[in-house]
Amino acid sequence: MTHAGNNFSKKKPRSPTANSSGSETSPPIHTPVLLDEAVHLLAPVDGGIYVDGTLGLGGHTEKILQSCTPSGRVIGFEWDDNALELATKRLTPFGRRYSAQHRSYSEIMDGLNEMGIHRVDGLLLDLGVSSLQFDNATRGFSFQADGPLDMRMDRRRHPSAEEIINNFSKDDLADIFYYFGEERQARRIASHIVAERGKERIKTTSHLAHIIAGAIPRKFHPRKIHVATKVFQALRIAVNKELDNLTTVLNFITEILKPGGRICIITFHSLEDRLVKWKFKDNPLLHVLTKKPVTPSNEEIKMNPRARSAKLRAAFMKG
Repeated sequence: MTHAGNNFSKKKPRSPTANSSGSETSPPIHTPVLLDEAVHLLAPVDGGIYVDGTLGLGGHTEKILQSCTPSGRVIGFEWDDNALELATKRLTPFGRRYSAQHRSYSEIMDGLNEMGIHRVDGLLLDLGVSSLQFDNATRGFSFQADGPLDMRMDRRRHPSAEEIINNFSKDDLADIFYYFGEERQARRIASHIVAERGKERIKTTSHLAHIIAGAIPRKFHPRKIHVATKVFQALRIAVNKELDNLTTVLNFITEILKPGGRICIITFHSLEDRLVKWKFKDNPLLHVLTKKPVTPSNEEIKMNPRARSAKLRAAFMKG
C-alpha cells in the first residue's frame, strides 16, 4: 500500500544490487517508514505471536523479533516472490521464530488456520510499495523509467496494468482513475487511451505516461507532481485490488486478535486512511490507540520524500 502516485513508501538508505534482468542479487539495506513508531504501538512481548501482513524486505519483522525475545514469533505474509526470498535471507538468523507464506495479506486468516493458529497478539500492515518494486523498471510501477505495464505485486495474478489499459471500457477506465486516483481529468484521459489503443497496443509505462500528458491541457498539469502520477497510482490500486484487500482484513480483525491484541496499519493514500479510520471507529470490539494518525517526522521526510504521505493508526482488541 501510497500512496499518492509516486509517494510509494519505504526509506531506502542504499539501492539493491541488480543484475541485467532487473532482479536483485543481494538483499538491500531497508528501513520502513515509521518503523519505531509502528513497533512501539504494536508492543510485542516475549512469547507473543505476531503477523506481519506485508513482509516486504523484512524490516518490520526484524524489529518485532528483536523486541519479543527470546521466544516471540512472527509469521510474515508477502505476495511478491522476490521480496519474500530476500526477506527470508535477511531473517534466517531468527530460526524457527520466523516463518512466512507467499500470500496476500487478505488471506491471513486462511494462512493462520492452516497452521493451526486461530488468534494472534498483533497484526501489522504497511501498505506502501517498496523501492524494490518501485525502482525496478521491469515491474512497471513507475513512469520514471521505461518498462512493461505490469504493476502486479503477485505476478501469478491477473489482470496486469497492460490488460486493464487495453481491455477495459472507457467508462471503467475513467472510474478507476477518478475513484482510485482522484484524477479530475479521468474521462478525458480515458478517451485518449481508448483512441490510442485503437492504433496500437499500449505496452509500456512511457507510452502510457506520454498519452496522459497529451490528454491534459498544459495549463491543468499539476506543479508538484508528474501529470501521470494519479493515473499510475489508480492503476496500481486496481491491479492489486488494494482497497478490497484492506477491507477484507479490516472485516476479520477481531476474529484473529486475542483480547488485548493490537493492529497497526500504515497507509499512504487518503482513501486507505479514511477506510482504516472509520473501520476502527465503528468496530465496537476495538479501542483506538491513535486519536490522530502518527506521521513521519520532518527529518524522516527529508531523508525519504516518499514517506511524506504515510499515516499510522493503531487499535487493540477489547478483553
